[in-house]
Amino acid sequence: MADVITKRENDYSQWYQDVVKNAKLAEHSPVRGCMVIRPNGFALWENMKTELDRMFKETGHVNAYFPIFIPESFLSKEADHVEGFAKECAIVTHSRLRVKEDKSGVEPDPDSKLEENLIVRPTSETIIWDTYRSWIQSWRDLPILINQWANVVRWEMRTRLFLRTMEFLWQEGHTAHATAEEAIEETEKILDIYAHFAEYFMAMPVIKGIKTESEKFAGADKTYCIEALMQDGKALQAGTSHFLGQNFAKAFNVQFQNKSNALEYVWATSWGVSTRLIGGLIMTHSDDQGLVLPPRIAPTQVVVVPIAGKDNAAAVLERAKAITNDLKAAGISVKLDDSDQRPGWKFNEYEVQGVPIRLALGGRDLQNGTIELARRDLRSKEAVSQENLVQTIKDTLAAIQQNLFDRAQAYRDNMITPVDTWEEFLGVLDAKGGFILAHWDGTAETEALIKEETKATIRCIPLDQQSEAGTDPRSGKPSAGRVLFARAY
Repeated sequence: MADVITKRENDYSQWYQDVVKNAKLAEHSPVRGCMVIRPNGFALWENMKTELDRMFKETGHVNAYFPIFIPESFLSKEADHVEGFAKECAIVTHSRLRVKEDKSGVEPDPDSKLEENLIVRPTSETIIWDTYRSWIQSWRDLPILINQWANVVRWEMRTRLFLRTMEFLWQEGHTAHATAEEAIEETEKILDIYAHFAEYFMAMPVIKGIKTESEKFAGADKTYCIEALMQDGKALQAGTSHFLGQNFAKAFNVQFQNKSNALEYVWATSWGVSTRLIGGLIMTHSDDQGLVLPPRIAPTQVVVVPIAGKDNAAAVLERAKAITNDLKAAGISVKLDDSDQRPGWKFNEYEVQGVPIRLALGGRDLQNGTIELARRDLRSKEAVSQENLVQTIKDTLAAIQQNLFDRAQAYRDNMITPVDTWEEFLGVLDAKGGFILAHWDGTAETEALIKEETKATIRCIPLDQQSEAGTDPRSGKPSAGRVLFARAY
């Protein structure tokens, strides 16, 4: 049985760790800052991967794979890029080990020092654009629409399971285009895919926007993002899509002959989401009893628990199996738990693991033609008829999905607070949290000052930003519109 989960109001950080542990999603590894993703957590990632991969392919993208190692010289070719990632890079310097003379262990063999150090990829723009140079000669070779599912390494000092680890899983798209307009269209198309995925599958409402110059991806001309709000009032960047301009094409001399037979540098995008989404999912929906999962992304949507007495064990199990098979035939992900564990243990276990619906079938249910249906989102239970049970389950799963989204959206909307003065800004930030909708004078100096004084950052300039003359609450300078501030993960 699961351990006691810390209440959110007592210690939100510990609550999060308890949910991850008790839902058996992940655990800390022997390697500092890395995690072991357990089967429950990996099944979640597989479901996310399946839906995203389908949407990528529906929009013309194909999958490929590029090396995990990047020559050190490649990172030096794009100045902003190398500056942005220099402090996070893991470096391979030798190609083999040798046994120490005292036989106490191993050490790098000095004779195997590499002629050029290799960087374990923090992201793949450089290695991919070096490759694209040989793939692209003419406008007929464009566009290139490639995605890869991979792992990356960023040497983080402060880590938290799923949210920030030294190694994590993600997808990264890298596309090449003949015009800036086509590349920008691609960037915005991917942003829409991310937003749809977050809201439709994860039931996690997001705000689409653009990062400021200070917060954009290193090497990009413009970074688009989706921002979500967690239950503790902190923001989470859930996905980014970057218009890279011609920066990487120029750094790696990737040119093409256009329709006018003139040479021109290629236009680029890159975009990605990662296992951080699992952290966002946890903090959007889960409660003090454990994990809560939206049905569209849940690895197991329904668990069937037979509760058999001595006299009816065979009949109860037979009926439970029949119900399980009916649900499977209808395309519902269902598990029959006929193990020797006590029913109470099972109920607790599947509640902690966030299974959306639990069905319990006992001897009395056989007689009455009913079954107990428990909803994880409401923590409710009721007896329902076994007749038309498949449709009842489908309707209930849809209701759970909608309820989780509506609940998260109502919370998010209530946590967006317009402010006009610096006193209001500080008061809302410390007392309420959430998104603060405030004017900004557009300068990096004011943005940095606010971050230094409050640890709040500009999460994004909303895509639907209204033109509104006002005054920056910190600097007192004129502003043309409001942006979203928040403390963030």
